[in-house]
Amino acid sequence: MDFAKGRSKGEGFLLARFVVLLCRGERGHKNRALGCGVEGSAGGHVPTLGTYRTVPVWFKVTILGPEAEFRETASRPVCDSQGAATPTSDPTVGRDDWASRIEEEDSGDNLAADLKELFGRGGTYSDPFHNVSVLNASFPSSTPRRRAELQTTSAYLLPSFKYVPFLPRVSFESVQALAKGYLLPEALHPVHDGLSPVHRDRLLRKEAYREMLYGVQDVQDVLVLICGHGGRDARCGITGPVLRSEFETQLDAAGVHVLKGEVEGDVEENQGRRLEEGATAHDGGGEGAPQRGAAAARVGLISHIGGHKFAGNVIVYVPPGMKAQDGTEHGLAGKGIWYGRVEPRHVEGIVKETILGGRVIADMFRGGIDQQRKILRM
Repeated sequence: MDFAKGRSKGEGFLLARFVVLLCRGERGHKNRALGCGVEGSAGGHVPTLGTYRTVPVWFKVTILGPEAEFRETASRPVCDSQGAATPTSDPTVGRDDWASRIEEEDSGDNLAADLKELFGRGGTYSDPFHNVSVLNASFPSSTPRRRAELQTTSAYLLPSFKYVPFLPRVSFESVQALAKGYLLPEALHPVHDGLSPVHRDRLLRKEAYREMLYGVQDVQDVLVLICGHGGRDARCGITGPVLRSEFETQLDAAGVHVLKGEVEGDVEENQGRRLEEGATAHDGGGEGAPQRGAAAARVGLISHIGGHKFAGNVIVYVPPGMKAQDGTEHGLAGKGIWYGRVEPRHVEGIVKETILGGRVIADMFRGGIDQQRKILRM
């Protein structure tokens, strides 16, 4: 399968080079709807699919070891704004669903709209050779301990594996700092060689802007992102919550601590909590602490990924520091793996083979990306 042009069942997809996940709760604003949607779809309660019994055998699949099957391709331009592997930020308290166009939430006053204004078609930093995908996520935002009344939101940047806990919503400066310090490319595509030096400089990243954002930290938990955007596709709105519940069940059964609380935004406090709780590789998660050496994961619903015709889309991001169960290097550390047409009966296999074993399940594999934003293919 070519990762840049998926050929599974005749479907096509584009994998974005950079994903921004916006967390669900914007602090200090009761009714803001920035990152997640309301439960249910178009005016009604989302029906469930019933109870699934997990079985030890899941489909007839081929398990591929990463040593032989993962190859990096030359960087290729990706021009679809609905890519699957990009940074994310922008949450809404208590919501798991959004309007069809996430930038229209709260009358357009949200972080997704701000970022799309900068990176979308015709935007200030629009570049068809550097695609930035903005997705909303159901994860809770971090709370600034010293100024809890401050209106902020949080963002995950993927596949850079960075977490930005505090993005103040009182001015546009924090959005510009995020864009210029983290989202713009470090080098431009050769097609831009003809631009003026001023124009080229405007499109390049400047790390000095990172100092404007407090508490940015490395992502140390496995992220399981499930398309649950019922406002865009009712099928995703139905299957997403079911898959989330099944992932939480199977991860817990496999000894992986499922974190549901907010990420501690203060890096020093975060490190202190890990030492106190014996969780040297993961944050406390707000709801109990993982055991010493245990893996930790966060499972969340996200807005429409794009490029798929069927529900059951799951992207697993394995942090760079992840170790295999036997303590050796994890085969998929620092990579994002996209599976399609995932059903509840497949979840046990994904947990055991991909999250814990570092192997890819070929029959559901739709794409992959590494930390250098290079698209992976088989």
